[in-house]
Amino acid sequence: MKFTRIATILMLPAMLMFLSAEATAFNPESLKLLKTDIPGWNTMRSSSPERVMDLYKADLEDAELNRANLSGTILVRADLSGARLDEANLSGSNLAMSFIQKADLKGADLAGSWLNKANLKSSYMVEASLRRSSLAGANLRWARLREADLMDANLTNAILFETDFTNANLRGANLQGATFLPNAILQGATLSEGTILPSGEPADRGWCMRRGARFDQNHTTSHNSIQAPPVELPEETTVLTAPSAETGVSSAGKREQELLRNDVAAWNRLRSSRPEMTVTMKKETLEKTSLRGADLKKAVLSGSNFAGAMLDTADLTGADLRNADFRKADMKRTCLKEANLQKANFDRAFLKNADLSGANLSGAMLYGATLSGANLNGATLEGASLFDADLSGADLSGANLKGANIMDADFSGATFSPSTTLPSGKAATRAWAVMNRATLAP
Repeated sequence: MKFTRIATILMLPAMLMFLSAEATAFNPESLKLLKTDIPGWNTMRSSSPERVMDLYKADLEDAELNRANLSGTILVRADLSGARLDEANLSGSNLAMSFIQKADLKGADLAGSWLNKANLKSSYMVEASLRRSSLAGANLRWARLREADLMDANLTNAILFETDFTNANLRGANLQGATFLPNAILQGATLSEGTILPSGEPADRGWCMRRGARFDQNHTTSHNSIQAPPVELPEETTVLTAPSAETGVSSAGKREQELLRNDVAAWNRLRSSRPEMTVTMKKETLEKTSLRGADLKKAVLSGSNFAGAMLDTADLTGADLRNADFRKADMKRTCLKEANLQKANFDRAFLKNADLSGANLSGAMLYGATLSGANLNGATLEGASLFDADLSGADLSGANLKGANIMDADFSGATFSPSTTLPSGKAATRAWAVMNRATLAP
């Protein structure tokens, strides 16, 4: 199987950690062992400590993982929501963009871990160790970090609304650009001269006293960049599925449809040679199928299941995708321009830099979706749910958000225009944009 290094997408190159280790492809048997037999898993890890375990996008929701040895593990975009990880060892692990909401992490070791853009909302992390961990852009809303060790941690641009740092160690922590720190609980927390505040200024005794925190003038830090562990992932994983009994067929027959599943390159050549061919595959089952770069322009795929599918760089311009299921799908740089996505489900889908300009997303579910850098110019999002969605750097010029749920959505660096309609039904204003760390284009 071919592998590609994607550490570059995680902001910093990997240079120092696990360079000699051999990364393993995602192994369902390993995941099963982890879920059912923690002592057996730990024994396996102890017998091969040099082995880097690959659990990329693993489904560990509500899993019992107390005291599990997950050190140095690839858990990028894994779902650990509600998991029990008390006293687990996650040191040096890569948890970028993972979902860890309402998880129990009491006394867990996360030292040196990479948690950029992770969603840790409402997680219980009392007495956890996060020394020199990177939590840049992480969502720590309502997280409980009482007596946690965050010395020299990177919390730049983190969301800290009502985060509980009671008696936590924040010496040398970098909080530059972090939001809602005034709403966080800092009673008894210890900061130092090396602690960088959201303003970019170092913490001082007066600032700490006003917030009931302690000040350690003796601790300094170099604030050297915390580097991401390397991530080696399968370039492409194809999971073949049987044709749906409900498939509707136009000019593209069942043989051509199977070609789409088995050989995307051949499918694309077929579409190029037969541009007049219509594609109607309603309620198709394409769950976990690899459709990277597939040409599905103007295809009728309403009600189809793409959950967990690989659709990076696919072209779905003008496609009919009403009520389609894209839960946890990979859709980086996917083109959905002018597509009909009414009531589609994008729950925790990865749509970074996707083109959704002019798309109809009325009533769509975009809970926890990653839409950073996405083009939503002129898109219709009326009545859509953008709860907890990441829209940082997205273009929402002329978009219609009337009635949309934008609670906890991240609009930092996003672009709005006077023709953008806000959830209230009113036109976007500069004041609203500033309040949401966005910009208003002329």
